Amino acid sequence: MPFGGTLDPENRWVLFATLMPSDEIEEAYAPQFSPTTGAPAKPARLAFGALFIKQRLGLSDEETVEQIRENAYMQFFLGFAGYSSKTPFDPSMMVHFRKRFTEEDLNRITELIVERGKAMVMEAVASLPNDDDSDDPDADAGKQLSLDELVKPVDWPEGKNWGTLSIDASCTPADITFPTDLKLLNEARESTERIIDDLIEKRSGLGCHRPRYDRGKARANFLNVAKQKKPHRRKITAAIRRQLEYLQRNLGAIDALIASGARLSDLKTHWWQKLLVISELYRQQSILLYSNTRSIPDRIVNLVQRQVRPIARGKARAAWEFGAKISVSVRNGFAFLHRISWDPYNESEDLIPQAKKYKQEYGCYPERICADRIYINTKNRNFCTRNNIRLSGKRLGRPPKNPEINEAHKQQLSADQRRRNEVEGVFGSGKRKYSLRLIMARLAKGAETSISMAFLVMCAEKIRRLLRLFFVFITAWFYAWQRPASSWMVLMHIWRLVTSEPLITA
Repeated sequence: MPFGGTLDPENRWVLFATLMPSDEIEEAYAPQFSPTTGAPAKPARLAFGALFIKQRLGLSDEETVEQIRENAYMQFFLGFAGYSSKTPFDPSMMVHFRKRFTEEDLNRITELIVERGKAMVMEAVASLPNDDDSDDPDADAGKQLSLDELVKPVDWPEGKNWGTLSIDASCTPADITFPTDLKLLNEARESTERIIDDLIEKRSGLGCHRPRYDRGKARANFLNVAKQKKPHRRKITAAIRRQLEYLQRNLGAIDALIASGARLSDLKTHWWQKLLVISELYRQQSILLYSNTRSIPDRIVNLVQRQVRPIARGKARAAWEFGAKISVSVRNGFAFLHRISWDPYNESEDLIPQAKKYKQEYGCYPERICADRIYINTKNRNFCTRNNIRLSGKRLGRPPKNPEINEAHKQQLSADQRRRNEVEGVFGSGKRKYSLRLIMARLAKGAETSISMAFLVMCAEKIRRLLRLFFVFITAWFYAWQRPASSWMVLMHIWRLVTSEPLITA
């Protein structure tokens, strides 16, 4: 440490370092490298920790490297032997780090972190003062708080359902502008013009194949419609037809250049990849224009992030979102990522696989599943009935005539709906604090890693809050035992501890 300082053992990065399963991270990272060829790879702890820091603080790649260089606690978290003011790696390495951890690897590491965190919480509960002579009915509140909600009791009957599973789906928007057909075609036209110029520049004597139209006029035709607030549908259709004609001439010119000796290998990789996307875009837009239809499978909405598809949301703020659709389950307080899909799908298909995953982890099915209306279909109802699972939602058939039973059913439904709010809180917290509101990674692999890492960080933060809560509980008990008459001092002390760093629950 500089200036002769020491590290605080209660710092969050020191706690995170104890939570990380280093061996499992190394097992997922090391097989991707050859022990005999190539330059030495960066340590697995450094690569994983850098992604963790970036996702937790919501930083860019460049700012992540700068923060690591300046912060001794982060360097301890990354496994440095001592503080160093040198840049640990180039910011461009973050792209490679994201490619080296798969979604399955990160999900498995998340489960290991939760298991290790639960063990730490149980150890903290075991260290709570246990005064058998105390008449205080709340003396065992800390144990009830942790064990009842987080850990399956050891003496739980075999085969009996336990716990709660909350499931839902959402969309993680990608960093793209709102796509329109006219805007996409104009961008495709400009890109093909750039490709034609590059091919002609690489090979002399091919200028005769350049399309003979006024590029400035082509852009003016686009701007005349794009700048209008509410252009008529006929104007939009006419502008799209013009841009398609320009794009057709450019694609024909590229084919003629290739036939005359030009090579796509002379272009940079992203240009010929974009050319393939533009060819598919031209096919799709031609079908949409001349077949009098508004939808088409695998519709392209961005030339660079070609994996992005429109996801129907039906929300008041946004009827459509553009990004990956994710399915999430909250198992007894901890959020886990179940599925990432770039194509739209019916999320009700995920209820049965997530219930089976719950049984694989805990040895039994959940006592209840809290889900939205879309999950409550005949197939899912039959599955829950066969396995004695209470599925949230209104019961089938007429309501019972007994008013007491009817009122009990209503209270149960209300309680299940309140419990389902926790998964909505996970989405809100993830989009507000853990960068799920806008995924900045452009590659599909990098975006999937960023999404998976967000839920890993969320679980680690949950464990840190639980441990801090037990620290507050122990401190309050100690003050109450020393000065039982000054209960208001206990409350003031707890207030200072809690407000020193806000405990934001999901």
